[in-house]
Amino acid sequence: MSTASVNSLHRVVTAPMLVLFILGDVLGAGVYALAGTIAGQVGGAIWVPLLLALLFAMLTAGSYAELVTKYPQAGAAAVFAEKAFKSPLISFLVGFSMLAAGVTSAAGLSLAFAGDYLAPFLAIPPYLTAVVFLVAIALLNARGIKESLSANIVMTVIEVSGLIIVVAAGVWLFSQGQGDPGRALAFRTDTHPAIAVLGAALLAFYSFVGFETSANLAEEVRDVRRVYPRALFAALLIAGAVYMAVGIAAATVLPVDTLVNSSAPLLEVVKASGLGVSPRVFAFIALIAVANGALLTMIMASRLTYGMARTGLIPEVFGAVLPGRRTPWVAILATTAVAIGLTLTGSLQVLAQTVVLLLLFVFISTNLAVLLLRRDRVDAEHFRVPTVVPVLAILSCLVLMSQQNAETWLRAGLLLVVGLVLYAGTRLAARRTATS
Repeated sequence: MSTASVNSLHRVVTAPMLVLFILGDVLGAGVYALAGTIAGQVGGAIWVPLLLALLFAMLTAGSYAELVTKYPQAGAAAVFAEKAFKSPLISFLVGFSMLAAGVTSAAGLSLAFAGDYLAPFLAIPPYLTAVVFLVAIALLNARGIKESLSANIVMTVIEVSGLIIVVAAGVWLFSQGQGDPGRALAFRTDTHPAIAVLGAALLAFYSFVGFETSANLAEEVRDVRRVYPRALFAALLIAGAVYMAVGIAAATVLPVDTLVNSSAPLLEVVKASGLGVSPRVFAFIALIAVANGALLTMIMASRLTYGMARTGLIPEVFGAVLPGRRTPWVAILATTAVAIGLTLTGSLQVLAQTVVLLLLFVFISTNLAVLLLRRDRVDAEHFRVPTVVPVLAILSCLVLMSQQNAETWLRAGLLLVVGLVLYAGTRLAARRTATS
């Protein structure tokens, strides 16, 4: 068997599996853990920044749909950057930003898993829980993409059911003549609504990131050129509709102050509604949602690492796969170790802001790549987005960047410095090998 065959991935991902993969990655801790934080920035109109974030996400998703169907390769944004900019350094920085965002997000999700939603079941140190959680995710990831996505299907159904319960709680309370739907139209009174919405859209955008991870499954999706765009847009629209309904329900059931002061805001909504759902049951559903997001994020991170190794941006050892399972085991081991280290660096909110900033760099690169690669023709038919879409997407990324604070810029910058050191070391080793 040839080396290329040994190190190739299985095309086992069907259209429904891809939709559920994207939904599972998007419908995670963003809304379960950060709904109260979004409310604190915008007021009761939680759904407005969620809608704006959805529009921003759809713009960049258009660029991903074109490039994934044009160049269906693992590595996604890094591959697109390499083709567009012809610079190994830029390609590396784009790929590393994506990778850093993925492992940072997984670290934040592990902390969310170890937080208040777990408290009704176990009382053990959060950081120990986070480490055990990440190791368990790594073992499932190493077992196989089909097994991982089969687990994702089950977990996605569970986490969506939790969000449906929140919406039902709002409807139930309103049907009993209680609650206040008017709160869903109220903004903070101490700032202009537009400013409040833009600030809240930054965290709301974190609730939608994850759609880009699906691009790293390009080599594992059946009939990728036909399936990918449909699955991507369908999943984002479904997620957006669910998120906005959850935001309206949460504001209807509880005052903004109550949502803001809870680290498990949706659990408080269910408790206050009188719907009759056990708090322990809902807490379990929330834990599944967080676990699902972490699993899919780590699948992305390991596949991206694998793709970067295949293009020579990092050592070849990261492209090694298990002979039987055909999963990138070295990449899985490395990304899990980094995620464990990142759990010590901040809270979910802090890590979420860092994730968004890193991904905004990636999204700007991808949107520029669409425009630059229009002159590169390929033989196969592929999705094509109107030129105005990537232009608007770049502007949306710049708007969100303007909402980031100096601390987040510093944290993201330090991560990129680590990447530059890794890149320089890899290049130096390659030169020494070439001259020996």
